[in-house]
Amino acid sequence: MIDYFLKFLDYLSSIDNTALFAASIIPYSIFLFYLYKIQTINKLIKTGFSLTVLFVFITILMSIFSLTYFNLTLVEVDVLHGSAEFFLTLSDFIILLGFINMLKGLEVNNS
Repeated sequence: MIDYFLKFLDYLSSIDNTALFAASIIPYSIFLFYLYKIQTINKLIKTGFSLTVLFVFITILMSIFSLTYFNLTLVEVDVLHGSAEFFLTLSDFIILLGFINMLKGLEVNNS
C-alpha cells in the first residue's frame, strides 16, 4: 500500500503544474467577486484577500527576475524569495486585522 502511495507521489512530482497555477486565478477571481458582494464583511478582509493576488503577481515577477539575472529559481535566491513572501505575510496580516475588527463589533448575548 505504501509502495503505491510513493509511486503516486512520484508521478505527481513529475507533472508540470504551470498550467494549474495559471488556471487557479479563475476560481480565486470568482471568490473575490462574491466576497465583495457581501456587505457584512469589512474592507480590511476584502483588501487582504485582494492583496493575495498582488503576492502572486510579485512572485511571478521575482521568479522571472531570478531566472533571468541569476539563472536560479526563486527558491534559491533568499533575498528575492523573502521579498516575495513578504507580500503574502502582509496580506495575511491585513486579513487577520479585518477579522479581529469584525469580531470586536459582534454583540455577545449571554443569557
